[in-house]
Amino acid sequence: MQSLNQIIAQIRPLDRLVMEEMSIRLDGLVKPVGSLGRLEQLAIQLSGIYRNLNISASHKQLIVMAADHGVYAEGITLAPQAVTYLQMLNMVKGVSGVCVLAKQMKADVLLVDTGIDSLPIEGVLNYKVRRSSGNIATQAAMSREEAITLLERSARLAIEQVNHGVRLIGTGELGMGNTTPAAAIVSVLCDAEPEHTVGVGANFPQDRMQHRIEVVRRAIAINQPDANDSIDVLAKVGGFDLGGMAGIMIGAAAAGVPIVLDGFLSCAAALIAVNIAPQIHPYLIPSHRSAEKGTQLALEKLNLVPYLEMSMRLGEGSGAVMAFPIIDAACAMATKMGSLNESNILLSD
Repeated sequence: MQSLNQIIAQIRPLDRLVMEEMSIRLDGLVKPVGSLGRLEQLAIQLSGIYRNLNISASHKQLIVMAADHGVYAEGITLAPQAVTYLQMLNMVKGVSGVCVLAKQMKADVLLVDTGIDSLPIEGVLNYKVRRSSGNIATQAAMSREEAITLLERSARLAIEQVNHGVRLIGTGELGMGNTTPAAAIVSVLCDAEPEHTVGVGANFPQDRMQHRIEVVRRAIAINQPDANDSIDVLAKVGGFDLGGMAGIMIGAAAAGVPIVLDGFLSCAAALIAVNIAPQIHPYLIPSHRSAEKGTQLALEKLNLVPYLEMSMRLGEGSGAVMAFPIIDAACAMATKMGSLNESNILLSD
């Protein structure tokens, strides 16, 4: 089996020649030059990723990484921890928010258990590291060895999905309390105080927000994660769902397909992935600007501008699938619009 370094070595730069050809093609379509704005830039990016002018994201898949978190014991969320398991059952039934949206967008949903505090669930891929990560307020979330194994297994999963025909991968997550480790990751990798990264999550009361901030601050102080070593950050203050998403991003880029980010959790995982493998950055497509605090910090660090402003903070990958039609539109525009030459239209300077 391939190691993490071997997988990263497979990531190729985007094909600049194809991107230049796509830019010329777009300028020659029946429209004013540049008039479709970021849709055109997206088509150029996709052509470089797919290394082809005939771009198509015909088989879309959302991969949801689920896990419980030991930091739940600190009272950082109102929802019972069992909701992770119960909501995964809803996903298996196809009735959760993201599953309904994905079906509408004609996308598959792959459910992966990286650390739910339960027995394996039928209909869910069992990649369980163990039942819940460690409580980051008192100890590391996982060992470095567990973090690397999780990244490798998740990356290989993404490659396997692409080998089975997937052409576009979106990232999603599920885990009660997971905005707390995400906030810790963003604080460390963006060199930001927890006050700027800790948000309401699943409707956490404003009058108790200081407690959550202090938990993140304590987690960083106790674990002392190395901001120059993202695997260390993941192991010390992350979580299995976050590590799984980071691995999916690395694997998707190695397999040569675009990765659609969701919101805050996805951006935190992307910070981990990009610091481990900077080559994946051109493969990332930001979907929406989550209403969760800290998202903008992460997006700025990633140098990404999302396509949607929906005030969403559901998670699960819901924002990612909302961006799928935009990607389809970019592909359709680039491959189906008529050209100025074919229409005998001459544009003067």
